[in-house]
Amino acid sequence: MGTTYHIKVVIPIADTNGYLPSHIKAKKEIKEGIDAKLKAVNQSMSVYSKSSEISAFNKASKNEITEISRDFAYVMSIGERLYTITNGAWDATLKPLVDLWGFGTERQLKRLPSPETVKERLSHTGFNHISLSGNKNQMTSGPILEKKLDGITLDLGSIAKGFGVDAVSEMLIKNGYENFLVEIGGEVAAHGVKKPSTPWMVGVTRPDKGGNPNAIYASFELKNRALATSGDYRNFIELEGKTYSHIINPVTGYPVSNGVVSASVISDNCTFADGLATALMVMGAEKGVELVNSIEGTECLIVTRDTNGKLKDHISKEFPGSNQK
Repeated sequence: MGTTYHIKVVIPIADTNGYLPSHIKAKKEIKEGIDAKLKAVNQSMSVYSKSSEISAFNKASKNEITEISRDFAYVMSIGERLYTITNGAWDATLKPLVDLWGFGTERQLKRLPSPETVKERLSHTGFNHISLSGNKNQMTSGPILEKKLDGITLDLGSIAKGFGVDAVSEMLIKNGYENFLVEIGGEVAAHGVKKPSTPWMVGVTRPDKGGNPNAIYASFELKNRALATSGDYRNFIELEGKTYSHIINPVTGYPVSNGVVSASVISDNCTFADGLATALMVMGAEKGVELVNSIEGTECLIVTRDTNGKLKDHISKEFPGSNQK
């Protein structure tokens, strides 16, 4: 997935048989399992791999059926929900625009694209132009995707890291681990506790362009839940005296510029939280908080910056008490 990961697992001193395991062996097995799982996710959802599932779909023609794995189908089903509840603010078909603005697989942007070019690229987007279904004919045995519009392509970068967190968490739970922290590219899931009476603490980075990546803006406890954050302060370009975010508005085709600099979401599911955090960057603070307040078991912290550089928090009704700096 083109990113780093940090995983902390509390290894039991003894298993159910009273046998003292080798911690070195346990760590080795955990790492091997995690690496294998993340390799599988990358092979499924990386647009940079020509042999990935997503690349196969992107090469397909209109009405052509692409057979996909159940993991890929699961991520797409979460995407369908996000696209619906955000009224299209989350959209994984923006690859033509992401590339156009210099944030994708195409070369770095050297000058601003023309309105005509933006409009043309925009005409090849729309998550509603992709059909996800089960076995539709005798030749397929699993879930399938079908394009309903020429030129539609997928980029799951706004949700794949969250899925990676969920996939690793599920693997650890299946292997009997109850206390762990999984972090992939800034998206986090915490299960159990760090040690008896000591919860896992997680933080939201201070949203300053070019700032200290370790500067914490807010911190709070997290247990059996996931946290995902999207922001405009890491991936951006400066061109003709103006800064442009990597997050594209699916309606206009232009980078978002609504004052939101960071959006963090807490949920039971990191895949969902990851995608929703991106959507909140597009929706803006007021509409974003209103939406999150309507979603059971989901909370958010949206940070805006005014023209004077002052930061302001917009918090959903049940967001945990935080320590801000």
